[in-house]
Amino acid sequence: MPAPDVAALLLELERSEPEVADEARTAVEWLTGGEPLETVTQLDVCEFLWFTLPTKVDGDRESTAVSLGRLLRLGGLDRYAALCDSPTTTEILRTYEREGEEAGNTAYHQALQATGVLPPDVPELQWSTIMGPEELGAHVACSAALELAMLTAPDFDGQVGLTRRWLTEARPELGGDSWLHRVQGERLNRWVLGRGPARRELAQPFEVRLHAPVPAAPLPALQGLLVLAASEEGVPLRLPPSPEAIALRELAEHSLGAIRHFGTRLIITAEGRRLLASPEHLWEAATALLLAQGDSDVTVSAGEAALLLLASGDPLPWSELCAKVSEVIGGEGWRPDDVAGTLATLLRHITALGLGVTLDGSVRLTPVGQSAALAALRAHALRPRKYVSV
Repeated sequence: MPAPDVAALLLELERSEPEVADEARTAVEWLTGGEPLETVTQLDVCEFLWFTLPTKVDGDRESTAVSLGRLLRLGGLDRYAALCDSPTTTEILRTYEREGEEAGNTAYHQALQATGVLPPDVPELQWSTIMGPEELGAHVACSAALELAMLTAPDFDGQVGLTRRWLTEARPELGGDSWLHRVQGERLNRWVLGRGPARRELAQPFEVRLHAPVPAAPLPALQGLLVLAASEEGVPLRLPPSPEAIALRELAEHSLGAIRHFGTRLIITAEGRRLLASPEHLWEAATALLLAQGDSDVTVSAGEAALLLLASGDPLPWSELCAKVSEVIGGEGWRPDDVAGTLATLLRHITALGLGVTLDGSVRLTPVGQSAALAALRAHALRPRKYVSV
């Protein structure tokens, strides 16, 4: 049965409890945004009570919360009404008042996690803190599904399992599309359009190419190193390795955490065994090194532009590659001070992993290197948007 009309509820509240009607009207307008009351979910109520009310609404916040509860209870929404005058809501509102917004936000997020209706990160998708319309729609839909499951099927297979199904299954309301496909399309489109003109022109052809996952490919050099490190003898350090082998060892030890020193040899770690046991995980971890997130934004942007330019597999003279990357990142607002140094590090990683070659002053990716470039670009494009702490 649909929830009662908000205007009718307010009229009834004005007759029965006129002293709370104004606060209830203010609260329900914030809560619904003019939409029907039947569209409100538990997540909406919690976010209003524990964030919007203490940070955006003036007046006596505890009294406003109680007044909203009277209105919701009048409409038969007892479960939501109970949240309005719950000890949790009272404590969060008082935390904002006593300790400030940062402490209040911490209390709000802890309480929200405890409700069970907040969709968790899953292998297919890490949620952004800054969501576009499609991702917000997916998040709201998943939260509503979690709420319903907890009410009607207490033995459901948990938040992660339900969220994964809700994201990946074809949805009739989306014309047979999935929420995951919608969110990924939105992120790819943002990735293409959100930068300077030269960068947009370079990235545009990749929007469709990067929709589908890039299949994992063998990485013989890295896999061979891990196999040796997993052997009883390990990797002896007494023999002088080549520059490529030194770079590969550094990546395996310091970037992947897959090997470590043990006396005069290198041995595999638990993480290394995990990667060695799964070609897909190894591929994902290795290709992510091409656009390492720990580096500065300008370094990542330069690496991204270089991979876009090299992904075709055509050889590109080193000087031309540096010049084109400088043009692209300059158009994004960066100062291209040391593009050659940044790209030299990227090229060292590419060579160490066996993904590319340099010949007669030109750089060329191998077929596996082309796939690795696409995998790195796709992972970067689909990353969640997060607030940056200063």
